[in-house]
Amino acid sequence: MPTCPECQAPRTVKDGHIHTGKQRYLCRHCGDQFVEHPTDKRIDQPTRELIDRLLLARISMAGIARAVQGSEPWRFRSMSMTMRHKLRLGLR
Repeated sequence: MPTCPECQAPRTVKDGHIHTGKQRYLCRHCGDQFVEHPTDKRIDQPTRELIDRLLLARISMAGIARAVQGSEPWRFRSMSMTMRHKLRLGLR
């Protein structure tokens, strides 16, 4: 079994599969779920906050994707639920 990337503990167990079919693991020490060789980039908190600010500034999704150098669907998934709701309602 792989070690946990978060706490480096060797106490991991299989925990199902992700949507692409890769094996997901669960750390028994810290509770973190992870995939051994991830292919998707994790979105850090400063980038999420930047996306939220750009949405409030009424920048288009294509413009936001260019500004943060990512694809539109990937960026939309990174938004908080509150921001998605505001975007759908057309609120600022």
